[in-house]
Formats: sequence, C-alpha cells, structure tokens
Amino acid sequence: MKNLTLTALTLLIFSTQINAQIGWRNDRTGIFANETGLLMSWPENGPEMLWYFENLGDGHSGVAISNGKIYATGLLDGNGYLFVFDLNGSLLNRIQYGVEWTHGYNGTRATPTITGGKIYIMSGMGELICLNEQTLEVVWRRNIRTEFGGRWPNGGFSESPLVFGNKVIATPGGEEHNIIALNKNTGELIWSSQAKGDQPAHCSPLYVGHLETPLIVTLTGEHIVGLEASTGNLLWAFPNRNTHTIHGNTPIYANGMILATTSGQGSTMLRLSDGGRQAEVAWTLPELDNSISGVVKVGNYVFGAGAGGRGQRAWFSVNWETGELQFREAESGLAVGVVIYADGMLFCYSDRGDMALVPATPQKFEVVSRFRIEKGTDQHLAHPAIYQGVLYVRRGNTLMAFRVR
Repeated sequence: MKNLTLTALTLLIFSTQINAQIGWRNDRTGIFANETGLLMSWPENGPEMLWYFENLGDGHSGVAISNGKIYATGLLDGNGYLFVFDLNGSLLNRIQYGVEWTHGYNGTRATPTITGGKIYIMSGMGELICLNEQTLEVVWRRNIRTEFGGRWPNGGFSESPLVFGNKVIATPGGEEHNIIALNKNTGELIWSSQAKGDQPAHCSPLYVGHLETPLIVTLTGEHIVGLEASTGNLLWAFPNRNTHTIHGNTPIYANGMILATTSGQGSTMLRLSDGGRQAEVAWTLPELDNSISGVVKVGNYVFGAGAGGRGQRAWFSVNWETGELQFREAESGLAVGVVIYADGMLFCYSDRGDMALVPATPQKFEVVSRFRIEKGTDQHLAHPAIYQGVLYVRRGNTLMAFRVR
C-alpha cells in the first residue's frame, strides 16, 4: 500500500509538471517558483547546451510551454509563424498565422498565452488570434486596431493576451474602445472601456482576482490604470509618461500594493484600499527606471535593472514596502537587461548578450557565473524562461535550451 501511494504521488507530480503552462514571464511575475534543485554556479563556458534551433525568423517574443510542448513565434518573409517543439527540441509543427511587424525591430513581439486548450497570439499588427491547441486550427480572430478604432503603439502591438474566466483582455488604444474584453471562446465583445483614451504602450495587463473588486491593472500611453475586471469601469488612474510611450513591464501585485516600473518616470508603488476600488501613491523611485526588462519581487525586495533616473545604468535592489534602495550596482561589468528568478537566484540576461547568475540577496549584487549568448541574431531583448531545469533563451532567429539543473 505504501509503495502504491508513493507511485500514485510520483505520477501526480509528474503529470502536474508535464501539464504545467508557462507564458509571458511564467505567470507574468518573472518568478519560476516550481524550479528547484538548480545549479548554484555554472562551468566557465556556461551550462550544457542541450539543443538549439536556428530558423525561427525575426522576433523578440519569449516561449510558452504547455502539455510538454514548447511554442515560439517568428517572422519569415513578412508573415508570422507559430513553431511547436517537443521538449527535446524536435520541430513538431509550423503554421502561418498572418502578417507580422516589419517596421523597425522587425519580428514578433508578444509571447503566446495558452490556457483551456486554446492558444492566444497577438501579432505586432494588432491581430488577436485564437487557435485550438490540439489541431492548431483558427477558432476566431479579431483585428483590435481596425475593428475597434485602435491606434498604433510605437513599435507595434506587443501585449501578451490576458485570459481569465471567460474573458481575454486586449488594448486597442482607441478613444472609445481603449481596453476591451472579448469572449475567449468566440471573440465576441463582452465590454469596452474608454479608460483614459491613451494609445497602447506594450504592457501585458495584470489580473488581480482575489480582491473584493477584482482588478485589471495595466499601463497605457500616459497612465497607470485600474479597471473593474467584470465591467471594464475605470476605478482609478495615475499619470505615467515617457518620451516614447513604451511601458512594456507588467505591474507586480502583492499584499495590497501594485508596483509599476517603466522608463522616464521610473517606479511608482500604489497602495490599494476599499477592496481595490481606490489607490494612492505609496512611494516613487526614479532610479529604478526600465521600460521592457522587467523586475522581480523576492521576499520583501524588488530586483531589476534601471537607468538610474537617466543617469548611470545599474542593477538595483529596493525595499518593497518603503522604496528604499538596498544596492545600486554599476561596477559589476554586467550590462543591464532582463531579470527572472528561480531557486534563490537571479537569472540576468544583459542587453549586451551575457547571461549571469546572481544570488537574490538585497545587500549586494554579486555575479557568481556568466556566459555569452553567441548564437542568434539582432538584439538580446527576449525574456528567458525556465522549465523542468532547462533555461530557454531566444535571440532573434535562434532558440536555445541549456541544462541548469
């Protein structure tokens, strides 16, 4: 009986891992909490590369993982393609889903969202496409720019679709249809919000579901906005501007507080009240200033990179409650870039092409291992992912898999 129980438990854990779903920054937080037993340092030349694939086409989107398959998008000959791999890197399928962005920093932007047997893709041209996960056939598609009076973001549409309940959320950025909720199964409009009428700003929205009033929080061209998730009613908004209206970081929520980080204005912490229906500014920090690289909350601290309030680019640690700087490290030799977290460590992917391993300690920034991402094309902008002890790094036309457990 004991052996049967252990076997059943093992099968349950294995099944849970296989069926795990990873999307934009895992669950939008950049925290890969299920990844344990990882290497605390790497060999001099980096962890073992298990496989790579060099024909993705142009793109800056990350990978999604669902039911033991890896999904990535890329631009080839002006069209967007969805690639499907098994966990060994074998290409299982490739389908074209429509025209993609070719107007500077060419390629795919948004990471697919996979849930409930469906795949949701946002193209840089504003096409929101729903596919059947098993057959890859189109279930429905809507162009949120042309159908809802949307406006071009600076650099194309980049938000990874937010799916919860029966809704999928998107930001056309029109004056009337600023943020919309569509039926996730049919694509029909459920509600439309005028919000503040701003243009889209690349932000993938956040859903905060356990409050008395569940919220959608996102950054539009000039504001941080909080909407009632069930109706789209605007509950609160705070000015949040920068020169290029690019706010690519999903806000972070914890313990009644929401952190919005972007370039220009830096970081703004909001404190919620009245069940989420009201908010006030708790603190601001211009130094923690980045537009697309993300930050992570580990314990009571936030880690990420910034331009130092348009000064010296550096890595930062900040107290979540107070906004007090814990460290500002610009002398490590590691350029700023994307950060994710797993098993006590920060995985820092610099915009110069270095992948570094750094303990998530608020007192100091100490690189224990680093290696160069040599393969691939163009910029080092895509956000990495970790799944079952494997680190996935996308650079332009190449997807790489490294063993980090």
